[in-house]
Amino acid sequence: QVQLVESGGGLVQAGGSLRLSCTASGRTLSSYTMGWFRQAPGKERKFVAAINWSGGSTSYADSVKGRFTVSRDNAKNTVYLQMNSLKPEDTAVYYCAARLTWEPNIATVSFDSWGQGTQVTVSS
Repeated sequence: QVQLVESGGGLVQAGGSLRLSCTASGRTLSSYTMGWFRQAPGKERKFVAAINWSGGSTSYADSVKGRFTVSRDNAKNTVYLQMNSLKPEDTAVYYCAARLTWEPNIATVSFDSWGQGTQVTVSS
């Protein structure tokens, strides 16, 4: 397993932007498929976005398409989630996760390693 650490969460007004980062301690992320998930209070954790090892393949939940962008910089061992045009319903704890392989149905497969999460709060 990989130890993942998220950062970049915070409080933002509706319409604003945040960029989340995910890095690993003691392990390179360059060979992993990375995902972002979120969990709102009282709700189950849901898929947000994913990116394969090279950045050549990405996938997004319908609710964030056109507003969120997942990217990675393997030289910096970091994966990002750029969130624009934020809405109150984007409020959640955001988690990054890692798995070894990319799958066509990446939004539904399990991930092996998880970070501790970072809180994103969008005020109306």
